[in-house]
Amino acid sequence: MENMDEGKLIWHIACDESGVDGQVYYGFGSLWMKYQRRGDFARIIRQLREKHNYHYEIKWQRAHKKSYSAFYKELTEIFFKHAWLAFHCIIVRKGMVDKTFHNGDYDLAMRKHFTKLISTKIKTVIKAHPNRNCEFRIEVDPLPSRYKKADEAFHKIANSTLKKEDFKIYEPIKSVITKDSKESEQIQLADFLLGAVMSAFQGKVTSEAKKAIADNVASYLGWETLKHDTWHTERKFNIWYFFDPRYTNREISTQNVVLKYPLPSKSIK
Repeated sequence: MENMDEGKLIWHIACDESGVDGQVYYGFGSLWMKYQRRGDFARIIRQLREKHNYHYEIKWQRAHKKSYSAFYKELTEIFFKHAWLAFHCIIVRKGMVDKTFHNGDYDLAMRKHFTKLISTKIKTVIKAHPNRNCEFRIEVDPLPSRYKKADEAFHKIANSTLKKEDFKIYEPIKSVITKDSKESEQIQLADFLLGAVMSAFQGKVTSEAKKAIADNVASYLGWETLKHDTWHTERKFNIWYFFDPRYTNREISTQNVVLKYPLPSKSIK
């Protein structure tokens, strides 16, 4: 095996969930950046907090106050302006989940969908860098599962899934750490972006401030609303609506993305 430290690309992925408490849709979101960008991210968020005197946890639930709108509006601008940040999520309509494929268990289905999101995106990254070794370090808000070792199970299953592919990397996922969102601003940003998307899907916006913020996020994609999914090739902001092809009615339409700040032609640095 070649030297894994030579030319290695290390990715940091922060994950959160929404709608797992019995809502119409549930989803998982992931914020991606190169590992060496963590310091840049911390500095940018610190400066933004100081500018707006915002010292609370970043999360979608706090976006309801008009006094916080300026902070969240600029946070959105920062995310889209920096090409090295990306957000990928999966949205599932709970009523379409066939539990017979998951031992009759929604809990297992949710864990499978989360694993599917991360492993699929990791495969895409590895294929985009065929001549480099890629390593992934993941932190997750406590997974919504009655299974106490859900994070360990995800780690093993995802690596096993990736191992079956024709990749040179034995275990691309180096670590999976469960972390309270209060301790991770990366998870907090994942929460905010996922919350904006889910608010459009659920059709439950509890304040005009939240609706304005969600629509503002959509405007950076060239959209009027976030209630769409994207093509699988979308790199910056990817919404994967998990649809069972046995159903004929697909209530979500796939929309082309026209980024306000287009990505460079090459992979995110």
